[in-house]
Amino acid sequence: MQLSSVEPKYRILNFTFQWVLATLLGFLSSLLMIEISEKPDMSMMEAAMGSLAIAIPQSYLLRKAISPVKWVLSTLIPWVITAAIGIGVLGWTVTTTNFLLTRIINGIIVGGIGGLLIGISQWWLAIPPAFPSAWTWLFVNIMSWIVAVPIGSTVGLFLHKITNVFLAEVVGLAITWLLVAIFTGIAAVRIMKDL
Repeated sequence: MQLSSVEPKYRILNFTFQWVLATLLGFLSSLLMIEISEKPDMSMMEAAMGSLAIAIPQSYLLRKAISPVKWVLSTLIPWVITAAIGIGVLGWTVTTTNFLLTRIINGIIVGGIGGLLIGISQWWLAIPPAFPSAWTWLFVNIMSWIVAVPIGSTVGLFLHKITNVFLAEVVGLAITWLLVAIFTGIAAVRIMKDL
């Protein structure tokens, strides 16, 4: 009996670690293709390239439960939409203000909008209806981005003020991606138990 309670925890940690690694490597590889900028400077093409850098490694991990093509498309579409509507490309744009409270509020709003678009797209287009708790993916995405964007943005702001180097903002974005990857990785295991 003890083995059965240990195995699910190991599976959650193992998949979450792989998910975090895939997501962070995707983000880092995206930096070779696109330039981090202040919003809303990024084009829809850059949004597409960045989202593909994230979605392709994630789709490999999900391939047993979710069609990789559906996952990639359902990830690509919301990022292109965020670029098109001018709120900035979530995860690759830095807020232009240096005022902390504005950054936090902006992070909550942009994170909520982006998380909603990503969650709806992936839930409707990729996650099979056979998973009874698939609808929770929407809320996990919203909450992950609402929490992660203000934290990453705050870290980026403080590091930028300390170092006077814009690269510090990229560290803040990496922290955003790390937090989102942890939250969504844990949720993915719980939702799609067959992973």
